[in-house]
Amino acid sequence: MSPIVFAPLIFLVIFLISSSIKVMREYERAVVFRLGRFHRVKGPGLIMLIPVVDKMVKVGMRTVAMDVPPQDVITKDNVSIKVNAVIYFRVVDPALAIIQIEDFLYATSQLGQTTLRSIMGESELDEILSEREKLNAELQSILDKQTDAWGIKVSIVEVKHIDLPEQMQRAMAKQAEAERLRRAKIISAEGEFQASQKLADAAAVIEQHPSAMQLRFLQTLVEVAADKNSTIVFPVPVDLIGQLLERFKK
Repeated sequence: MSPIVFAPLIFLVIFLISSSIKVMREYERAVVFRLGRFHRVKGPGLIMLIPVVDKMVKVGMRTVAMDVPPQDVITKDNVSIKVNAVIYFRVVDPALAIIQIEDFLYATSQLGQTTLRSIMGESELDEILSEREKLNAELQSILDKQTDAWGIKVSIVEVKHIDLPEQMQRAMAKQAEAERLRRAKIISAEGEFQASQKLADAAAVIEQHPSAMQLRFLQTLVEVAADKNSTIVFPVPVDLIGQLLERFKK
């Protein structure tokens, strides 16, 4: 028989062999369907398929970082804000990810958006700004529970940015400024109170030891002289002046 007759058969055999041999990377899995029915999950490495009979769908097993676009949210205390987030998840069961949901990436994105709006709408603005870790944990728990039936594990959910209205930003700035002024006044008042206590203690000591007043006078004179002032005021005890006046009267 002529080699020209065998040539199509050889090409057909080569095509069938090449289509039946697949190589899956370490992070990839092949969901194999045999005559339309789920057969098994194969990979990684070299896998064999029956031509025409077997069909496969490739699924990545690496962690996916999915951005949740900004969502318009009205908080529990009626403040309109925009919030976006990022979701980290991976496929843990390739068969469920292909069989149970049509497009698990799109479905996870939509579920993340609706859950983000729901959780933020149930919280007040102060809670959203101050308790972000609590909200992240709540979002992660809800998403992980709902995507478990799809063979998806949600590991982390992080709220990235909260966009506040300009009027709310000005109001919060005024509130922060008022809070700083309040703290400054309290600190100043506490300082005055502590200084008055120390002055009272010093007055009590001087009352018990009158000679301490003279020592204080001398110390004040030294301090004034150290500044090189042209005028020096030296306090004189009143008792001494009284004695001098009595002598002049005599």
